[in-house]
Amino acid sequence: MARLLHFAGLVDTLGRASGDVGLPAEVGSVRDLLAWLRRRGGAWEAVLADEAVRATVNKQFAAPEHPVRDRDEIALVPTR
Repeated sequence: MARLLHFAGLVDTLGRASGDVGLPAEVGSVRDLLAWLRRRGGAWEAVLADEAVRATVNKQFAAPEHPVRDRDEIALVPTR
């Protein structure tokens, strides 16, 4: 399972600061992860729009094409 951390306004909007998720096979990059999370709909879709967040993978800022795997720690940080 990957560990997701949410920061700043994401905590209030999503109602949680962190959570563990099993990444499906189609999630192989930060971009894929954000798209997968947006499919949850509602607040997830609104706050995780392109350019609305930056991600870190294992405490390092990561480009959208950066790979993600189970056991990674992925933090989502709002850009606005």
